[in-house]
Amino acid sequence: MTGRAPRPAGHLIGSYGLPALTVLLVLVFSLALPRTFPTLDTADSILSTQSIPAVLALAAMVPIVTGSFDLSLGYGLGLAHVLVLKLIVDEGWPWPLACLAVVVGGAAAGVLNGVVVEFGRIDSFIATLGTGSMMYAITGWVTGGSRIVPGPQGLPPAFTDLYDARFLGLPVPAFYVLGLAAVLWLVLERLPLGRYLYVVGSNPRAAELVGVRTRTCTVYAFTAAGLLVGLAGVLLAAQQQQGNPSVGLDYLLPAFTGALLGSTAIRPGRPNVLGTVVAVAVLAVGLTGIGQLGADFWTVPLFYGGTLLIAVGLAGYASRRRLRAGPGLPPGPPEPAEGGTE
Repeated sequence: MTGRAPRPAGHLIGSYGLPALTVLLVLVFSLALPRTFPTLDTADSILSTQSIPAVLALAAMVPIVTGSFDLSLGYGLGLAHVLVLKLIVDEGWPWPLACLAVVVGGAAAGVLNGVVVEFGRIDSFIATLGTGSMMYAITGWVTGGSRIVPGPQGLPPAFTDLYDARFLGLPVPAFYVLGLAAVLWLVLERLPLGRYLYVVGSNPRAAELVGVRTRTCTVYAFTAAGLLVGLAGVLLAAQQQQGNPSVGLDYLLPAFTGALLGSTAIRPGRPNVLGTVVAVAVLAVGLTGIGQLGADFWTVPLFYGGTLLIAVGLAGYASRRRLRAGPGLPPGPPEPAEGGTE
């Protein structure tokens, strides 16, 4: 009976180095800031404030699986959160209906992105930058360039509880992230659709030859990203409790940093859900510790920009190692889809 060959140390470091770094940062900041960092207040702050960046990082990750990039995420987030407040405050819609409309609208925007990229044959960078600019224009038109501020009665408490409530003693947004991550992990790692998406991102030509509908898969990926952006917009509206037409772009860099850094962990060389969640955690711990040490405001974009460059470099290195070692695709070839490519 032959046993499984042990994994080389380099592979283990590549897979679990980022989780280990998270633990190391927690220990370092706990020793440096014993009165402020290792507290329940800090944990609550990280779990609540990082929920929206985590959802957006997951949204950015899904198109990256297929080899595409969605640069409209920040613009879409800004539009989604002002639309929620516009419908509730100015139009008098019930908040559940307003939230549902925005989430469905986010998915529709994702479909548009996918169609422009695949059927318009436009590079995803250019296509989503163009659609994102259009979303930003719509945001300005909806708001008139000013904030949407609720009246003296405020917003419905049930709506603000979407962000402010607690469950099992923890901020409820953390459970949103956990649930979305679980669904995405199931789709990408356990269902045929996930294998198709990875094959499309790894080798589109080979995917077409075995009958995978590459265009349709890419549209699905952008649709999922748009839906997640809509959900993040609802959370942002519940958090901010006023509509700011320019706030969405602040989340674009953290989203891509988390998604690309996540492709260097757990399953190095390919975007994956668990790696993305770990990447968001290490970024959150790092930023929280730096903030408590009294760093200036400009250290935040410096931290994200530097981390993004490192993440891209490490992701490229891990991908090249994966190609040298073998295809590294999920087990089992994809089953031919009826009708060929679309």
